[in-house]
Amino acid sequence: MTFLLEIVRLGLSNIRRHALRSLLTALGIIFGVAAVITNAAIGEGSKREALAQIEALGAKNIIVRSTKPPETAQGSGQRRSWTTRYGLLRSDLEVLQLEFPEADAIVPLKAVGGQILRENLRQTSQAFGTTPDLLRAANLRVARGRYLSQEDLDERALVCVIGADIAKAMFPFSDPLGDTIGVDSKRLKVIGVLAPVGLSGGAGAVLVGRDLNDDVHLPLTTANEVFGDTVFRATSGSMSSENVQISEVYIVAPDRDSVMSFANLVTRVIEARRANMNDLKIIVPYELLENARKTALTWNLVLTFIAGISLLVGGIGIMNIMLASVTERTREIGIRRALGATRRHIVWQFLVETGVLSAVGGFAGVASGVLLSLTLGFIVPRLHDLPFIGGSFNPEQRLPTSLTAGSIVVAFIVATLTGLLFGLYPAVRASRQDPIVALRHD
Repeated sequence: MTFLLEIVRLGLSNIRRHALRSLLTALGIIFGVAAVITNAAIGEGSKREALAQIEALGAKNIIVRSTKPPETAQGSGQRRSWTTRYGLLRSDLEVLQLEFPEADAIVPLKAVGGQILRENLRQTSQAFGTTPDLLRAANLRVARGRYLSQEDLDERALVCVIGADIAKAMFPFSDPLGDTIGVDSKRLKVIGVLAPVGLSGGAGAVLVGRDLNDDVHLPLTTANEVFGDTVFRATSGSMSSENVQISEVYIVAPDRDSVMSFANLVTRVIEARRANMNDLKIIVPYELLENARKTALTWNLVLTFIAGISLLVGGIGIMNIMLASVTERTREIGIRRALGATRRHIVWQFLVETGVLSAVGGFAGVASGVLLSLTLGFIVPRLHDLPFIGGSFNPEQRLPTSLTAGSIVVAFIVATLTGLLFGLYPAVRASRQDPIVALRHD
């Protein structure tokens, strides 16, 4: 024990004598550990955000969506008018309800109207007739007022619940509750406002195909009787209409374990009713959730490998400095050997120095990595406020980070082992110095 303490004392003493050199030697380890932790935090943060966006759609959901077949989208640039029929039928919905009684919910949506209007404000319609079960199926929350009720469906009420962005756009200076908006020529009373959905611009919005904050929900019975199945859309130089009975259906599986089997059964049932599936798309958020997890794991491994190169460079730096130190301290080694120090003593002395350098560098790297990870999440959303260059950054830009204990522990252990491994060769080389030759060294 006394021997080990003496070796540690000698090693620390030598590090203090050459403080600047020791700091420069440890910089490679510091930067390497900081890079590993920061990359892992960015990868984990991005993964969690993507998973949260996808899971917000409902990990137990299977979404069957009507999509316009590719051949119906073609045409010349001349003025034209036609009606396209495609997508889910009411009879398809009845079959799904009959075939899957064990489903937690089967919720239809029906797109209506070409425009949403209020006074001189207007935008392309994202109005959907639906049922009260959509609130639970799509993980939506009501911020103010109430959602659709069974009574609204029974009475075919001219009421609606609007998304957060619709409320801001159509009612910038007034309370939307109790007021009305227009869907084409029909007036609907606003009875509720949905809480903001964090899918805008993210993986979830790409999956849904629209920003849910711009949605307007009204009773499905009202959509069927008041608006009908045909939606007219006017675009530059053309007028078209689409006849779609059901725009999409949310099927909620009893649990996550049965989602994929449910999705396969849904696909079989629908394929049995039609010759092809070119006007339907089946979306399974749980499947995308699993794919996102696998992709995130792959990227984490790649980023960690790249950052690990910094640790390798740091280890090489330690080896170079320690080799130079061996040459510089040749006479010291000769004196110690002449006084009775064994080769094992010399090896331990140099390994203590490299181990301390690696450990100190590892601690400093961990502190730097944690600080940088926390700082990035705070600074990036505020880059647009910088003078002169702030306009180059998106005000909504974010860089989510999430620190994990595993990445910190692994980075520190790898850094320490790297230093010891790269310090082993210089230590062995020092121990093999011939004492007589070493004493003659100037």
